[in-house]
Amino acid sequence: MSSTNAGPASDAPFDPYPLALATCRLCPRLVEYRERVAREKRRAYRDAEYWGAPVPGFGDPNAKLVLVGLAPGAHGSNRTGRMFTGDGSGDFLYPALHRAGLASRPTATARGDGLALTGVWITAAMRCVPPGNKPERSELGNCRAWLAYDLGGLRSARVALAIGKIGHDAALSVWRSRGLLTTLAAHPFAHGAVHELGELPGGQESGALTLVDSYHVSLQNTNTGRLTPAMFDEAIGKAKELAGL
Repeated sequence: MSSTNAGPASDAPFDPYPLALATCRLCPRLVEYRERVAREKRRAYRDAEYWGAPVPGFGDPNAKLVLVGLAPGAHGSNRTGRMFTGDGSGDFLYPALHRAGLASRPTATARGDGLALTGVWITAAMRCVPPGNKPERSELGNCRAWLAYDLGGLRSARVALAIGKIGHDAALSVWRSRGLLTTLAAHPFAHGAVHELGELPGGQESGALTLVDSYHVSLQNTNTGRLTPAMFDEAIGKAKELAGL
């Protein structure tokens, strides 16, 4: 996967987990860490079979709204193999999506738990868990192609909700690589900010592209009150309205 313009052919169905992603080993530090975590496990999950591999996007392939997070959690998505599933961030995110009428249930515990999303796709700046949740610049650059893959393949997407500044910057970087904007500085991250970016990249026939910002749904933010359920509900509501959902 060498180009940030990569995506499925226009006449091909969108494949959320192509073989090149499933077998990606481009970042040695991330490969070593994701697999070590999967071997050593957390005591509470010692009997679980960890995913320990790149995590695909998840949701409705006809989504009008795309959520862009940071990366899998070590014992959340890196264990379950599904975005924001099995950890505290997901425990905050999915109830909010359920309240907004975008998720079939408020809990996300494992693949195959019956959770379905309507009009929403969840992806991330990184597909592998970084140590300390701190990706290196080169790793973000390597993984940008997979964010571009999702953004290019979701033909109905109108709005992106950035869950945190890294997701914000990653999405803008993809669109800048496609000539949609010339600088990231014109679109500073701020919770609740709305960025009108113009026409959608990749040939989608869905009008204007809009980016909405939210603080990340990490426990560090939600446990301290920096991000409250009401604040996040407002950001989702804004993004939902702009996407026509």
